[in-house]
Amino acid sequence: MVTRGFFSGRRPPSDTDARIPPGQYLEQGFPVLSAGPTPRVRTEDWSFTLKQGPKPLKKWNWAEFNALPQSKMTRDIHCVTAWTKFNTPWQGVMIDDILADAGIEPPTAYTLALSFDGYSTNVPTKDLVTGKAMVALLYEGKPITPDHGGPARLLVPHLYFWKSAKWVNGLQFTERDEPGFWELRGYHMYGDPWREQRYSSDP
Repeated sequence: MVTRGFFSGRRPPSDTDARIPPGQYLEQGFPVLSAGPTPRVRTEDWSFTLKQGPKPLKKWNWAEFNALPQSKMTRDIHCVTAWTKFNTPWQGVMIDDILADAGIEPPTAYTLALSFDGYSTNVPTKDLVTGKAMVALLYEGKPITPDHGGPARLLVPHLYFWKSAKWVNGLQFTERDEPGFWELRGYHMYGDPWREQRYSSDP
């Protein structure tokens, strides 16, 4: 794992304890963590594909994807490495709107998020729909930097942040709950920060 700035901005929580999951601390900065080198994906090379198993259902290029309805979401985020950051402002396309543009209902109960660098992570489909998740294109009103997953990253803020795949380029619906990159390496299959589901041995 590549980490930069991990210890910046750390301070003890005060009256905000109710918003901080167990085992977390409040972070004022925005640490950069990734599983490997940062890919530099040009928007002219970017695409996003919905798949059911190996079968493509619909594909968008950057211009087509940015023409979809845009929504804003401000949420607290929680990293498995123990930091929590409050009120992070994002803008992008809700998963509901991606499915609507494709003209489909979710075909399976499980999904793999796929990234340009080969990363993947599993998320139950129910945790992506009904306003819970988006493909984010902007952070604080500006294009997301490559270090933070730009040009587009998945945002699933109610789960640990490794589920919010950086450099996302697709969602693959699967028949079973298939582990992704970190799940194959001992991380929890679901990753609820309020239940401290960091590792596969956690209930």
